[in-house]
Amino acid sequence: MITIYGLKNCDSCRKARAWLEAGDHEVNLHDLRDDGVAAADLEDWLARLGWERLLNRRSTTWRGLPPAEKEGLDAVAAKRLMLAHPTLIKRPVIRAGDRLVVGFSAAEQTALREALATH
Repeated sequence: MITIYGLKNCDSCRKARAWLEAGDHEVNLHDLRDDGVAAADLEDWLARLGWERLLNRRSTTWRGLPPAEKEGLDAVAAKRLMLAHPTLIKRPVIRAGDRLVVGFSAAEQTALREALATH
């Protein structure tokens, strides 16, 4: 089972899901807006990818935050923000086996192909 963590109305998430399903992969969409993010999952992602990679500073949620919350960010503050506002997490986060891929550009598609070959 492959899990896509994202938003059901996100274009990148829909493209990733369609691409995976076209390859006959079973896909589960975990909607971050509806279902949130488990602290343990976020902790794992942060340890493996870093907060800078996960924090979506281009999101509507980010733009709506008060300036005081955006200033002086570090790993602890970023984690707190992403737990409080899961839509601040870059999308999609795709878990295929023990591999994590963030985004759905050509580079991420290559990483996914590699992950799926060993999945």
